[in-house]
Amino acid sequence: MKKIIKYVMTDILRNRIVLLYTASLFIISFSMFSLEDNNSKGLLSLLNIILIFVPLVSIIFSTIYVYNSAEFIELLVSQPLKRKTIWLSLFTGLASSLSLSFIIGAGIPVIIYQANTIGFMMIGMGILLSIIFVAIAMLAAVKTRDKAKGIGVAILLWLYFSLLFDGLILFLLFQFADYPLEKPMIVVTALNPVDLGRIMILLHMDVSAMMGYTGAIFKDFFGTYTGMIFSFGIMLLWIAVPVWFSTRKFNRKDL
Repeated sequence: MKKIIKYVMTDILRNRIVLLYTASLFIISFSMFSLEDNNSKGLLSLLNIILIFVPLVSIIFSTIYVYNSAEFIELLVSQPLKRKTIWLSLFTGLASSLSLSFIIGAGIPVIIYQANTIGFMMIGMGILLSIIFVAIAMLAAVKTRDKAKGIGVAILLWLYFSLLFDGLILFLLFQFADYPLEKPMIVVTALNPVDLGRIMILLHMDVSAMMGYTGAIFKDFFGTYTGMIFSFGIMLLWIAVPVWFSTRKFNRKDL
């Protein structure tokens, strides 16, 4: 398993797309902090980019990599190795490589300019989002045999989590404006890891005061230790569930 992970990580970290991704994050991160007179404003600007850019690259690159590694995977399957070991090694290699790229690209500038609890929390959220969208990408890839269709599904999933989900929530809020939906919104937020990460960072940056009554409800829950443990647990579920389903599908898949 270690040899497979090492090979996958070495292959990915030498990939031009990953190198470009790391360099882009590095340049963007330093630019955001340099353009703002306040490091907190720079962190807030960087947050919006991370929540869009990191999931997009993670899900599309991982999907394409799995399809392009089809022959390598078939070779491994022909060896006396368990399919579960092969799939989990591939996931670990992908997740570790993209997480390392994020740490180098965005983590280093954040530590330089904002080495505090909020800065480290943002780095942690970026790493979790990278791993989550790798897990989702691998599930999409193993479910769909056709490469073009699989990439299309990955893009649609990214659009849903990053853009469409918020639109649906706003629609529901307008439709049921006469009902107290603040507390149910806490549960609904758990259905989107991107929104969950955004709320966790914003609440700890004291921006919740600008979010009105809903922000106060979120702060009363997510601002507590119970809320933080809940959020972290949900993030881990967003990793574990897709990985479990994709591993189960790969074990039964006819290559």
